[in-house]
Amino acid sequence: MIIFPAIDLKDGKCVRLYQGNFNKISTFNNSPYNQALKFKKKGFTNLHLVDLDGALKGKSKNKKIISKIINKTNLKVQLGGGIRTLQQISFWIDSGVSTVVVGTMAVQNEMLLKKACSLFPGKIAVAIDLRNDFLAIKGWVKQTKIKFFNFFRKIENYGIKHIIYTDINRDGTKAGVNINKLKKIINKTNIPIVVSGGVSSISDIKILSKINNLAGVIIGKAIYDGSINLDQLKKL
Repeated sequence: MIIFPAIDLKDGKCVRLYQGNFNKISTFNNSPYNQALKFKKKGFTNLHLVDLDGALKGKSKNKKIISKIINKTNLKVQLGGGIRTLQQISFWIDSGVSTVVVGTMAVQNEMLLKKACSLFPGKIAVAIDLRNDFLAIKGWVKQTKIKFFNFFRKIENYGIKHIIYTDINRDGTKAGVNINKLKKIINKTNIPIVVSGGVSSISDIKILSKINNLAGVIIGKAIYDGSINLDQLKKL
């Protein structure tokens, strides 16, 4: 299981949202680069980056800081947020991104997702953001009436690297991961699953590490408020 410490970017700063609500935003570091460097120095090799400005507007204002993190830390960066065209995907892969995460594009244009997976094999992950079992898109601001399993059946053979599953109602809450729902999703898919949202402690990580076929976990708020110690986390 890969552990991805997370950095969410908003207006050039490292922030966290509560349940995806942009009115409930906290700034944890004015320098996302320094935060990424901290993860690097602690021995982590992977990083989950989300461009919240890109997710809202479909256009990034954080390209410089993202490029700096990629080029100067040598971390394996998984990047999402507002990436909705083949040109954007190509740009970030050429810039050194390890995995490009698409969400809104995948939901709104399945054929474009299929083409992206074909053009960039092993590089495309899909963000499945669920609020009460229905997909949310555009930075979680727009709620759809699309159920995950209906959507999954359409994309399961496209060659997706992995799915990033987020329970929006638990994101930023530290309420713990909904283990039963996570297992249900894993059992019904053949695409590797990376889970995000609700992780609150080292105990949560230990529980997740015992789940068969779970590819990874993304951890955000619990790192920033000190609930999870990075040294302890690295030992796992």
